[in-house]
Amino acid sequence: MIDYGLCIITADMPELKRTHVDVARESILGGATMVQLRDKNAGTREILEAALEIRDFTKRAGIPFIVNDRIDIAVAAGSDGVHLGQEDMPVDVARRILGRTRIIGISATNLEEAIEAQSRGADYLGVGPIFATPSKEDAAEPMGPAGLAEIRKQVRIPIVAIGGITEENAGEVIAAGADGIAVISAVAGASDMKKATCRLVGCLSQYSKR
Repeated sequence: MIDYGLCIITADMPELKRTHVDVARESILGGATMVQLRDKNAGTREILEAALEIRDFTKRAGIPFIVNDRIDIAVAAGSDGVHLGQEDMPVDVARRILGRTRIIGISATNLEEAIEAQSRGADYLGVGPIFATPSKEDAAEPMGPAGLAEIRKQVRIPIVAIGGITEENAGEVIAAGADGIAVISAVAGASDMKKATCRLVGCLSQYSKR
């Protein structure tokens, strides 16, 4: 069973003197249940080097490692799977390349995309943005917890909510039906990434008991 509770999406933040590997390491120490490497700008070799290091950390921690978009990097680094956007490779084609054992997550910004991803064989959905987010310039309009709840009613596979999620609003997201949350700036931009992750883990534990 995969624990989708808290997925930390890495970021390279030179202004804070931290790398993808730094974010992954500290979030794992804080209790993250999944790590996703996401980089839209770096070259293939640079991303692969980061992926190999993160793969080592996640393997030792016993949690899944997902690569965003780059199926070639996922295969080369021996990751547990990939997360694909609506403009990336179709799920069924990715499945033929990756096989049945690797995880495939698909981003969905509305109900139609969610149903389509499920029908094509996605293992989980990355649904959002739930709230406004500074981490993705081309993000769709926020759907809010109500939009998430509508998707939850129509799909049976796990939902990882993303977009502007913090300690303060995580409870709303879980109450709306998410199986977990994915965050970038809430951890990667925190002064203490390990503590920020710990606090989010605590929030999720509290809400899951209700």
